[in-house]
Amino acid sequence: MLKIVIRNLNNKTIISNNNSKTVLNIIHEHYVDWMHACGAKGRCTTCKMIVLEGAENLSEDSPFEKKCRSLNKIESNERLACQCTLEGAIIIKVPQEYKLPHQSYSD
Repeated sequence: MLKIVIRNLNNKTIISNNNSKTVLNIIHEHYVDWMHACGAKGRCTTCKMIVLEGAENLSEDSPFEKKCRSLNKIESNERLACQCTLEGAIIIKVPQEYKLPHQSYSD
């Protein structure tokens, strides 16, 4: 069982059994809006998520994430939701700069 808890969306909890989909796809399948300006093609960093717990349950960094890290576009505790898959449970939050205006955030 895969579990995503989005801390600053009032601990929104998403359960899935499909580990072949990206975190972004799983989030969207559960009707949660998440920023992705390039259409989830790995060309920007707007789907960034801050990983609070469970980083070990995410796939290895993609080539694009490695490039972003080398350019200091994502921190060590951040991942791109469109680039990684899930193998367990994670607790994440939406970065301040990518919060959507129609969502109600708890921080």
